[in-house]
Amino acid sequence: MINEKQVKHIAKLARIKLTEKEEEKFAKEISSILDYIDKLNEVDTKNISPISQVTGLKNMVRDDSSPKKEKNEKILNQAPDKKDNYFKVPKILD
Repeated sequence: MINEKQVKHIAKLARIKLTEKEEEKFAKEISSILDYIDKLNEVDTKNISPISQVTGLKNMVRDDSSPKKEKNEKILNQAPDKKDNYFKVPKILD
C-alpha cells in the first residue's frame, strides 16, 4: 500500500500542490490501482502472444514516392526562381 508520504513525494515531483484530503484520497486510489496490477500479474500469459490492437484494422498509407521526373521539370520550369531541382524562395528569417 502506498502511504501519504509517498503521495506527497510524487506530488512534489509532478509539481502539484495537494491538500491533506487529496493526499489521503490519492493514497487510497493509487493503492487500489497497484493492487489491481498485482492481480493482473497473477494471470498466466505464457501461451498468449502479445498484441498491439484488437480491431483488426490496418494502417492504410500509400507508398512515399515522388511524381514523375517530367512532371517535376514542368512544374519547376514555371517557377520564377529555382536552384538545382528546388524552388528558390526569399529568405524570411535572418
